[in-house]
Order: sequence, then structure tokens, then C-alpha cells
Amino acid sequence: MTDTINRQVLLIEKPAGKLGPEHFKLTDASMPEPKDGEALLRVRYISLDAANRAWMHGATYRAAVETNSVMAGGGIAEVVSSKSDTLKPGDIVFGDTGWQDYAAVPAKQLTKMPRMEPLTHLLSIYGIAGLTAYFGLLHVGKPKKGETVVVSAAAGSVGSIVGQIAKLKGCRVVGIAGGADKCAWLTSELGFDAAVDYKDGAVFKALKAAAPDGIDVYFDNVGGDILEACLPQMNLNGRIACCGAISQYDGAPSATGPRGVPGLIVVKRLTMQGFIVMDFMKQRDQALADLQGWVSSGQIKVLEDVIEGLENTPQALIGLLAGENRGKRMVRV
Repeated sequence: MTDTINRQVLLIEKPAGKLGPEHFKLTDASMPEPKDGEALLRVRYISLDAANRAWMHGATYRAAVETNSVMAGGGIAEVVSSKSDTLKPGDIVFGDTGWQDYAAVPAKQLTKMPRMEPLTHLLSIYGIAGLTAYFGLLHVGKPKKGETVVVSAAAGSVGSIVGQIAKLKGCRVVGIAGGADKCAWLTSELGFDAAVDYKDGAVFKALKAAAPDGIDVYFDNVGGDILEACLPQMNLNGRIACCGAISQYDGAPSATGPRGVPGLIVVKRLTMQGFIVMDFMKQRDQALADLQGWVSSGQIKVLEDVIEGLENTPQALIGLLAGENRGKRMVRV
């Protein structure tokens, strides 16, 4: 192997407020040596997700990221060498590779992926983003034909897929996104019935106009004030799929919203359920078959935002948290 240096991005300080470039450091380390049961991986693409920021606060569904350690993150990688019977050189895998060129990871913590072009689809539509949208909407939100589905962060990696699946299931779909351009793109390119620009303020009023018959399913990626605006407009027996709370991740958490939750849940008989995609992995094959069918028939458009270079990973995450991306953002290492 010609490369002996492993570039790594370290989290050198946990941010008290907004995440900035000063919280990271690019450094050179020596090549990792795989132990028994591990594989040496060459990282090809790093997934950027709002959850990356949440991991800096403390333990979530995974351990917290500690300072002066390689920043955690999922990635698509190629097996260079293997000390496990289950993997061989050339295999494509998904796992928590971290922000680095190479990683030695236990084989049991890796998911073998099909080799496909483009590989980026393994992080977007056929990866965590697509599966989160599929299970969160269909298994938690349970939309029925003719119902109104509202999704926040609708131009992002998960939200853009949620809206498209809801459309092909025969629902009226309203997206909430930041900026007039994104909102126009949701309706003109992705087929949403309406879009609400939260940067305009007056979200409650705009939602009322976009969803005059109320909301049957709300797919929540943001929490906070947007959730507060949706709750009173939920219909009887409405369902809320709680996927994320990006409004609480970066900077000082919002002290407002949602207020009046218990009363509304009781009166409207709402179901409000949090979920993590890992809960549904036994049904992954069916989900992938459905997603592949919808992509090949043109019912779902795949949207990807690929940033070049490991050194640009911190800025790419900062931009994601600021809502720069349309579709799934990732870094080509």
C-alpha cells in the first residue's frame, strides 16, 4: 500500500453555541492496523447529518463524541484488507468510519452493501436517509390516500424523500422549508402540493392556507416553533412521526415551543411517536425493493449534494446546519 498517512478530522472543542471551523482540526495519523475480526477500510463518502451535531451534546442513541477524537460519522467505504471471514478486499460497506481516510472497524459493526453506480445512492435514497423517510412515514405516520401530510425540513435529505413517498401514496403534501427558492423547488421539481417558507414568519397562518382541511400526518424533523404551529392544526386521530429536532441542536436550544402539547394530544387523540431507523432493520429488504422500484419508475427523484474533499467536512456540516443543502449532503473523501 502506497499511502502510509491517514488524514483525520478531530473534534478539538465542544461548541457551547454555534458550531464553527475552530472546533475542528485536520491532522495526519499513521495507518490503522486491523485486529482480528476487523477490516481496514478506505473511506469513500462521509454522510453529513444534523445528528452529527447532537452527538457533541452527549450520549444519544450512540455514545457522545469526545474532544480530541476523530469526529464520528457514517460512511461508505471499500475494504482494503480483512481479518474477518465475512469481508474480503473490494467489498463495499457502510459503518461508523469517522471523518478520516482510513478506518479499522470490527466487521460485525459494518453492513455489506451492493456495489452500484453511483455509490452515493448508498448514502441517500438506499441509505439512512431513504430508509428513515420510508419507515418514519409509512410505519409511524401511516398515511392514507387523500390525507394531508406535512413535512418540515422538506428540502433536506429525509424530508425531500418523505414528501415524494407521500405523493405517490395519494396524499396532499405540504413542505416547510427555509427560503422562497427552496419552496418553489419543492412544488415545481418534487411535486409537493404546497410549500411554506418558515423564514417569512407567520408559519401558523401560512400552514392554515396550505392545509385548509387540517393535518393528518406531520413528519417532524425540527421540533420547536414549527411543531408548535402544526399541533393545533392536527386533525382528530392525527399522527406525528418525530424524526429529529434540528432547531435544538446548534447554538442555544430554543426555550419556546411546543406549548400546550398534553391538552392537544388528549383532545385530538393524537399519536406522537419518536423513532430511529435502526428499529426497522428487519424490514430493510422490503423497503429497499420499494425504493428501487420508485426510483426506476421515476416516481422518486434522487437529490444529492456532494462536497469534495475531507478537509471541507467541517464547513460542509456547518452549512448543512444552516440549511444550505438540497437533498442528501455528503463528502467525497
